[in-house]
Amino acid sequence: MRDRGKLNLGQLAREEICDDDSDVAAVGFGSHRGGVTAGDEWGADMERMRVPEAKGGSYEDVFHRSGLEDGILEFERGYGVTGDPKGDDDPLADPRGHRAIGVVYHPAYEGGNYVQTVLPDRYDAFVYVDETEALHPFDIEGGETPPETYPWGV
Repeated sequence: MRDRGKLNLGQLAREEICDDDSDVAAVGFGSHRGGVTAGDEWGADMERMRVPEAKGGSYEDVFHRSGLEDGILEFERGYGVTGDPKGDDDPLADPRGHRAIGVVYHPAYEGGNYVQTVLPDRYDAFVYVDETEALHPFDIEGGETPPETYPWGV
């Protein structure tokens, strides 16, 4: 994202909130297929959208084909998944596509949803869920009483 002149929330937090960027952990998420609740542009109404199977060769595709159903990878900054300084033997050292799904998602332009990424350079940890299910928000303003665990003020 930095190469495109854009910042993600993790980078903004590192630059604006903390004196020492080690106080912020950036966690990425990925999924092979499923559903998501998002808008097709900033400010658009939320809708449930189908997430197709991951593009061949992407992180999400590789994790799916490897048999990793759901899991968490943790990285040390400047080091690969093995804990050794990144080198030619690190399976995550080369950039590959990572599907960017967030508040905005464009299923019609699936190829454009991928960002070339080196996971250990971008995130401190990566959560992979093989198949997701779209969440539905609480109807706070429509009169439904939110559960006691609703995270106001957290």
